Amino acid sequence: MLDRQETQEVLRTFIANVLNDARVNLRNSNANASGRLSKSLEGDLKVNPNSLEVDILMEKYGKFMDQGVSGTERKFNTPYSFKKGIQNRPSPKHFNGWIVKKGLAPRDERGRFTARKALSFAIATSIQKKGIKPRLFLTKAFEKNIKTLPEEIVEAYALDVESFINLTIN
Repeated sequence: MLDRQETQEVLRTFIANVLNDARVNLRNSNANASGRLSKSLEGDLKVNPNSLEVDILMEKYGKFMDQGVSGTERKFNTPYSFKKGIQNRPSPKHFNGWIVKKGLAPRDERGRFTARKALSFAIATSIQKKGIKPRLFLTKAFEKNIKTLPEEIVEAYALDVESFINLTIN
């Protein structure tokens, strides 16, 4: 049976290159405040009897950062959009840590930190209205690396077939 080792190696290299480029794109887009999304990027090659499957995994919100989300007042070319209404606004609790990392934590007139609740609410409302600009960090990485993949796959598969034929003859 054909073991497809060369083909698998090309696909593993493809996955590594896509993930590396996606992390660089994410860093360059200035959209990776905590680093959590970048750290969550993973790739997997599943070998099935009749096929090979490439999976790219990341935090759930990664697809929204990559593809963007249209707001109620500003639209982007994306399948995702916020709807009107307070129940459709992003939860303010998600912005608490981001506010601290960005150094936006509000202070009173004496310089003491104050509650971030109002600022979190304002940011969530603004995001609902303005949306999330598509960063395309993964899309661009995938598109860049997929251009050379067909040629590499053909060469690797040919090597796999050659090895299989040599093994069968011997």
